[in-house]
Amino acid sequence: MIRTVVPAEAEAVVALHARARATYYPDGIPQDGTDWLAGWRSAIERPDGHVLCAVERGRIVALASFRTPEGAPMGTVKLFQFHVDPDHWRTGLGTALHTACVEQWRADGKETAVLDVHVDNRRAQAFYARQGWTPDPENPPVAGDHHLFLRYAVIGE
Repeated sequence: MIRTVVPAEAEAVVALHARARATYYPDGIPQDGTDWLAGWRSAIERPDGHVLCAVERGRIVALASFRTPEGAPMGTVKLFQFHVDPDHWRTGLGTALHTACVEQWRADGKETAVLDVHVDNRRAQAFYARQGWTPDPENPPVAGDHHLFLRYAVIGE
């Protein structure tokens, strides 16, 4: 089942986020002082954003956070976070959640979605390519940056 995350689930969301991110940081997730719990609570409670999740047997096993970023062109949405529990990779959950995101973007009148993905997260890059994401021509790779910028045509699919 795919549904909206509720505030009481913030700790479960943080735990899933940490499990998923740990897979592409070989030396562990950088400890940069980020308060992920506060960040996720804010994302969940934002009136201008969405946090969707996939639930199996009462447990959140995938999640997506998106909203229109400040200063973005009209009709643009940014996918800020997209995670599937590593124990559920290659089960179709990511594709189902992505489809739910696209349906919401279309319902919201969005035309273009953007995201950035860590350069070492090859699994995510391959997933996004299968879903139809392409390199963002407005944000080409920059030497030394740890992110790749991708774009998705929400309409016209």
